[in-house]
Amino acid sequence: MSTATQQSPARPSVSAAGERITLGQGLHDSVVVTKRNLRRMMRIPEVVIFGLIQPIMFVVLFSYVFGGSINIPGAGVDEDAYREWLMGGIFAQTVTFAVAGSSAGIAEDMQKGIIDRFRSLPMARGAVLTGRTFADLVQTAIILVVLMLVALLLGWRVHEGALNALAGFGLLLLLGYSFTWIGALIGLSVRTPEAATSAGLIWLFPLTFISVAFVASENMPGWLQPVAEWNPFSATVLAVRDLFGNLPPNYVAPDAWPMQNPQLASALSSVLIIALFRTLAVRKFKSSAR
Repeated sequence: MSTATQQSPARPSVSAAGERITLGQGLHDSVVVTKRNLRRMMRIPEVVIFGLIQPIMFVVLFSYVFGGSINIPGAGVDEDAYREWLMGGIFAQTVTFAVAGSSAGIAEDMQKGIIDRFRSLPMARGAVLTGRTFADLVQTAIILVVLMLVALLLGWRVHEGALNALAGFGLLLLLGYSFTWIGALIGLSVRTPEAATSAGLIWLFPLTFISVAFVASENMPGWLQPVAEWNPFSATVLAVRDLFGNLPPNYVAPDAWPMQNPQLASALSSVLIIALFRTLAVRKFKSSAR
């Protein structure tokens, strides 16, 4: 009895709370959960297909319906200039919409009891959420690549070289990854996948439209311009336009700091969103297990 009594306290800290799980084990657990979610996504290719329909519709509608009537700073009313201006906003909007998939997927796993099964295993608690967000990041990258190919067919071009293009692609994925953590928190906070989908999308529309994604902030009412210019979404949009070479030659950025330093503002805001919402999501995950 004495031997059993001495050995038993060392076991629960790994399987129940995960305090003694090392960083390497946590990364391994995250990769395992990522593979599980990717295999699941491969069985439902419709998710990628329908994920492409909306951004393609936005490109066609805004390019050919509104493109000839919207003024672009430095270019005026020019349909070709607007099409290149538009694509940075469409790319950024597409990666942020990954939040709906993250929230709905986690809510579904919660509803089916899969999350409870993960909790019973000797694995890092944060690995369940990290694995899900990594899988969503892979799916977002696939959708983004296909969308870029469609944009090339519609006349969009990169004018600043491969390295800048890769940097722009990286900023877009970083933004998308940061928003998947918002989706993770939403998915843990609602009861059904349907509610998670609605909660994941309803706030995205004002976030993306009150920005420089579709029109310049100069075209907005004076009181709304600072909101659009300090919107972290706007920083990424302007950053990728600059990196892809899609800004008009005579374009002058607004005086707001994020608009003057879009690449830095984009990276900082995405990292801050990850740090904040990952902390909140993991805390929510742990508290809901009690």
